[in-house]
Amino acid sequence: NNGAAALVLAATALAADAEIVVSRGELVEIGDGFRLPELLESTGARLREVGTTNRTTLDDYAAALGPRTGFVLKVHPSNFQVTGFTSAVPVRRLASLGVPVVADIGSGLLTPDPLLPDEPDAAGTLRAGAALVTASGDKLLGGPQAGLLLGAADLVERLRRHPLARALRVDKLTLAALAATLADPVTPTRAAVHADPGALRERTERLRDALAADGCKAEVVPAGAVVGGGGAPGVELDSWALSLPERYAEPLRVGDPPVLGRVVRGRLLLDLRCVPTDADAGVHAAVLRVSGDG
Repeated sequence: NNGAAALVLAATALAADAEIVVSRGELVEIGDGFRLPELLESTGARLREVGTTNRTTLDDYAAALGPRTGFVLKVHPSNFQVTGFTSAVPVRRLASLGVPVVADIGSGLLTPDPLLPDEPDAAGTLRAGAALVTASGDKLLGGPQAGLLLGAADLVERLRRHPLARALRVDKLTLAALAATLADPVTPTRAAVHADPGALRERTERLRDALAADGCKAEVVPAGAVVGGGGAPGVELDSWALSLPERYAEPLRVGDPPVLGRVVRGRLLLDLRCVPTDADAGVHAAVLRVSGDG
């Protein structure tokens, strides 16, 4: 039912009463106070921490392996960055250790994306030698909240038949939404990430002109869009936004339909990158309604 559940199932099925070898620099907090070490220890596994918060080597992992090793865990820091004097071991090298490697890629990118070069993808991670990949079905994939498990058929089947799998499985509506997301060659998130800045500017200018014709003044300004949602930290995309008075923010947010923007230096910015083109008229009506109230 989410990425954390996928990892819990893997840890329970493969390492209950055994050890999970993991870098200290990858013991992350995943949101709302949930911390990876506590999550994994709740399964009955014992964590064998290696390396330091900023540097871990292949030798660190190798020295920690033993008869009680269940698997080596690789965790992608999908919602933060560590920069400077750092080193980490890629999955390709971890796979040479001779024990299963479970890779939590976090935000659910299925194939490489040139605009997100630091985000690991499921296909590439499996090719690099991971036995299992866990990921989220929302975030970068753009589908419903779900946890994805991909990997060797025998391991996936072992997890599927584990008693805990029934407690963590999603319902048919979630499966239908996930299938619909994957059936389209371009997922919603990919469409938003790859939206052409020039086309976004033209749309925003048309919206500005339409508002001006109705007596509502707005400006079109350059903006930086971030991917967010627990994926691609530090990545900023060139974009354009409609600039409105800050006082528009709350009434737009609580309106019907709600329109969400962000306040920057005393101005409300509406970036159409994540707004379907056929919803532009709805944004126009919502802004006009708020301007008329104020």
